Parts: sequence; C-alpha cells; structure tokens
Amino acid sequence: HVQLVESGGGSVQAGGSLSLTCTLSGGTFAGSDMSWYRQSPGSTNECELVAHMSGVGSPYYADSVKGRFTISQDNTKNAGALQMTNLRPEDTAMYYCKSESGIYCSEGRYIPPGYWGQGTQVTVS
Repeated sequence: HVQLVESGGGSVQAGGSLSLTCTLSGGTFAGSDMSWYRQSPGSTNECELVAHMSGVGSPYYADSVKGRFTISQDNTKNAGALQMTNLRPEDTAMYYCKSESGIYCSEGRYIPPGYWGQGTQVTVS
C-alpha cells in the first residue's frame, strides 16, 4: 500500500525554523520531481505552490518564500524535504508534498505523477 507522509510540522515563533519531510512507503519514486504546496487556514483558494524541484535546472520558489525555504529530495531514502527558516505568521498553513514523478509500487503497479501526501500543519505565531 503506497503512502506519502509529511512530518515535521508544528508550532513555532516568528523567526524560527522547521524542517518538513515527505516520506514514501510501499514504493519508489520514478524520478526526482517533487513539489510542496500549502493552504492557509480558512482559505477557499487552491493550494499555493511553495516550491518545486525536478532533476534538471534550479528549483522554483514562490516569491513569498524565496531565500527562506529550501527544497530537496533524496531518492536513496525515498524522501523529500522542505527546510523552512525565518518563519513568518503568514507561513501558517497546512503543507502538502506532491510527487511530480511517477511511483513504482512494491506490488508491481505504477502510479502516474500527481500523488499527494495528507499534509502537516505549520503554525507560526
């Protein structure tokens, strides 16, 4: 059973740091393409793309997090990460990782790109 699980969220004061991890179980990533999104509390808007990386070129960061957040992926560990520093109250949101690569499941089937985790809450006060 494939699962993409975010962890590392929590509550911090403004200026603090958190490191989010996105761990895949039950399969392996087909590539190095991952995104992090967030949805602010009470927002009815679509999730905001925070950061994206692929196996080619420089990562993308939303202007609001540029210079403060760093995205990475370690396929040897089947995991991705989002390092967040100098956090601000406006960073408060539910954070989701999304595999932009396909996933090879342990039982042999293939999941196309677009698999989401369940989210982890980040609260900055």
